[in-house]
This record gives sequence, structure tokens and C-alpha cells, in this order.
Amino acid sequence: MSDRIGSYLKKHSEALVKEIGIEKAAEICGKSKATLGRYYSNDPDNAERYMPVDVAARLEAEADFPHMTVALADLAGVTVSWNEANRNASEGNINSDVVALSQRFAMLMAEYHLSIADGTISLNEAKRMLKEAQALQEVLLQVKLKLEEGATL
Repeated sequence: MSDRIGSYLKKHSEALVKEIGIEKAAEICGKSKATLGRYYSNDPDNAERYMPVDVAARLEAEADFPHMTVALADLAGVTVSWNEANRNASEGNINSDVVALSQRFAMLMAEYHLSIADGTISLNEAKRMLKEAQALQEVLLQVKLKLEEGATL
């Protein structure tokens, strides 16, 4: 596995475990905290050790965000959509979705502006921008679905 892919998967493994909390994650999947840590460790001894799919599935069932599923989809060039209480979901018409789309894009640009203020984008800033980009993507999906249905104004 390439270093880029491995590093990407390890970062998402870490985000998943840290979202839930290492103690709770260990309890959920029946693995030790040390084993979970090895799944996202950058230590050369753990370079080829990745989170098993069944462990990721158990943890994602408890998480607010499907970190590993999205990471694998990204690597495959696939867009993922999941059913969660979406702050942009609407039963309205296409016009309300276009407004929501504009708002999400504005939020993404605001995050970008804040992130580049010091000339570098930190990991936390990148995560915030990723979250906004995914929210924008979700609104775009809503617009696409309504257009495919033959949406009316």
C-alpha cells in the first residue's frame, strides 16, 4: 500500500477512535486501547497495521461521522451520502436549496479565509474545511436529486 494511502487511512482511523473516545472504542470493538492505537500509529513497526473492516463498522455505528467509510470512498473516487439529521435538508423547492447551497459555499469560503490567514492550513483547519466541503456536497446532492425528479420553482 502506498504511503499516501496508508497515511490517509491511519488519519481517519485516528479521527474515528478519538471521536468516540479510546476507552469507549475499546469496549465497543473488544480490542485493547494499545491495539486501537496501533491502527493509527505512524511508528514503522505498525506501518502495515490497519483497522479491520469489522472494527471500523462497529465504531462507525456509534460515531456521528463515518470516517473510515468516507476515507475508503474518497480513495475510490466515490461520493458517499448518509442519512443523518442534516442541517440543510429541506422539503422545500429548488429555490430554497439554491439558497442553502449559497450559504454552505459561503461557510466553506469563510473557513478557508480563516485557515490561510497565517499562510498554512493546520490539521484542525483542514478538518473544519473538510466538514464544510462535505456539507456543501450534501446540499449539492439534494439539488441534484430534486432536479432529476423534475423540481419546480
